[in-house]
Amino acid sequence: MDVKTIFLNDNIDETIYMVQPENFVLGDPKNMVCKLTKSIYGLQQESRQWYHKFHQVILSFGFEMNLVDNYMYHKFGGSKYIFLVLYVDDILLATNDIGMLHKTKRFLSRNFKMKDLGDASIVLGIQIH
Repeated sequence: MDVKTIFLNDNIDETIYMVQPENFVLGDPKNMVCKLTKSIYGLQQESRQWYHKFHQVILSFGFEMNLVDNYMYHKFGGSKYIFLVLYVDDILLATNDIGMLHKTKRFLSRNFKMKDLGDASIVLGIQIH
């Protein structure tokens, strides 16, 4: 699954100022700055903000973070299990229960703008059979 526009229009938790964009000059450009209220593409803090938001949302759905890799989550329910791997804005889901898969996809789609890319065949250059 792919998360659409993860870095655009997300809330930011700190005060950030930037110089005025080239074609948007108001007043004296040397003495005026813009205060950001939402994240913009290219902002250094955006990856951290995105991961923090994703982490809070996925934990609220009962997933637990892997102790070794902070970008890997798991959820167990009796003999059913699902693993979630997050790589920037791509999510790989692996499960032994199709119902758990669909429920997780619906949850993700309710919380983020998602695009379901179907069954994975290659992830990070590794072919899946």
